[in-house]
Amino acid sequence: MKSIKKRINCYIAITRNNKPIGWLLLFIPCLYGIISSSIYSDRVIELEIIVLFLLGSILMRSAGCIFNDIVDRKIDAQVERTKNRPLANKTMSLFEAILLLFVLLFFSLCILISLNTITIIIGLISIILVVTYPFMKRITHWPQLFLGITFNWGVIMGWTSVSESLSPVIFMIYLSCIFWTLGYDTVYGYQDIVDDKIIGIKSTAVLFEKNPKTAIYTFYIISFLLMFMAMIWIGSSYKTFLVFLCAVMLGIVLLGKLNLREVQSCASFFLANKYIGFLAVLALALSI
Repeated sequence: MKSIKKRINCYIAITRNNKPIGWLLLFIPCLYGIISSSIYSDRVIELEIIVLFLLGSILMRSAGCIFNDIVDRKIDAQVERTKNRPLANKTMSLFEAILLLFVLLFFSLCILISLNTITIIIGLISIILVVTYPFMKRITHWPQLFLGITFNWGVIMGWTSVSESLSPVIFMIYLSCIFWTLGYDTVYGYQDIVDDKIIGIKSTAVLFEKNPKTAIYTFYIISFLLMFMAMIWIGSSYKTFLVFLCAVMLGIVLLGKLNLREVQSCASFFLANKYIGFLAVLALALSI
């Protein structure tokens, strides 16, 4: 029983399912796409679509974490925050991690093929982004940008799952989400900035180290403005804008309290982004 419990703990650790913030931040953009498409195309949202995207977010986030750990296992062993991850401390074999990865990808594919054709095609394209992302920190100071491009792909898939077509407005929402990710993941990167600089890992946290708050504020302001314009474009009600204003104000308050020199402050800010996201989801839902 102890051995079984140990393996389960390893699986939970490598998939980060003890930290739901990851799949929440993956699922929220999917909801943006689903709800916005419903408003714009005047179509009813089927509960099945939301459930499928929720399960898909959990599975794909878990798979992404495993792939990231496979690629970064040697780097993780040198970083204080990640040195106890199963592949970094060798409590899990590489073969076992790869096997678990393929199991998760199989179930993710089962969910994907239950959606409409255009969404399936767009979902398959995302595999290229998922495979590419972990290598970005080795070649550019903008891995957070690539994370945003990858992590928010569900916005487009959510839109097509309802309307079965694409519209320019969804790319405005997608771009808004990319800047949102740039903001919160830059803050997240400050947790590891000391180790990253020693190892030579690149990030926007390192790039903007001398003037970080200006860059982070800029990312959030652009994200909020793009979402605001998209809400106008899809024909949102006044209630949507009132609630979205609450999300903007929350973001400003959180940024004002953020202390980038304190690891706990960075972690708390990162976690609080789920509230910003869910307020935006609520705002959009009020226009259905």
